[in-house]
Amino acid sequence: MRTIPAEVPIPSGFAPITDAEFTRFQQWVFQTTGITLSNQKAALVSGRLGSRLRHRKMASFSAYYKLLQDPNEADELQAAIDLITTNETSFFREADHFKVLHEFIQSLRPVPFPFRVWSAASSSGEEAYTIAMVLADVFGMAEWQVLGTDISTRVLERARKGLYPMERATTIPKDYLHRFCLKGQDRHDGLFLMSRPIRERVTFTQANLCKTLPRLGPFDVAFLRNILIYFDLPQKRQVVDAVRAQVKPGGLLIVGHSESLTGIADGLVPIRPTVYRVA
Repeated sequence: MRTIPAEVPIPSGFAPITDAEFTRFQQWVFQTTGITLSNQKAALVSGRLGSRLRHRKMASFSAYYKLLQDPNEADELQAAIDLITTNETSFFREADHFKVLHEFIQSLRPVPFPFRVWSAASSSGEEAYTIAMVLADVFGMAEWQVLGTDISTRVLERARKGLYPMERATTIPKDYLHRFCLKGQDRHDGLFLMSRPIRERVTFTQANLCKTLPRLGPFDVAFLRNILIYFDLPQKRQVVDAVRAQVKPGGLLIVGHSESLTGIADGLVPIRPTVYRVA
């Protein structure tokens, strides 16, 4: 899930962000990521991008904004995107959705292997690996795959490692923890690693849901959770249509508990709140 924190300290060492500069960055964030920043997020923009101004030895946000328009600064553009989008997630978040996934699999006769699931806003990988543990529990090592996508290369690098602080394991059922996770030792003390059989079935790749997507599917299930709340209505419609198009007829599209597809659920049949079947 992509979230926007309420308060971020404003860094020192350069001119504070002006109203005009913040408006430019609001527009840039929307055009680049589809996220709508409220007028109360000036502190967030200043706090997140301040480190890049210091690194590039720039005295103003206007100068940094100009830098981001340079086609030769693709790496800087990605660094700014990574900083401005914060990714908050956890293992087995909104746990009833994983029960839905389990029940859906049990209802399939026969199972259409390879069975593929998409974590469309995968952040640092907890959702994708949760899906993988459920699939491994049901299918064993039969043909199943999980794809995780996110706009941020920074969080995708973390996701590919599958290495997490031990305190994040508290929401993983003990049986799954023992079967699918490895306790870190020595320099990895206090960490745990997703087991190799799990990591080998999960792939992560960068994708911007607000831009034209490559052909990633078809998928049997797509998780599109806790990301739509940051888009305006036209962007929501665009994203839902793009994701739905990559799910097989009869497959599932699952959104977050705080989200609704009212008015934008074309081609989707509601099964229960937040769960839709692709027509």
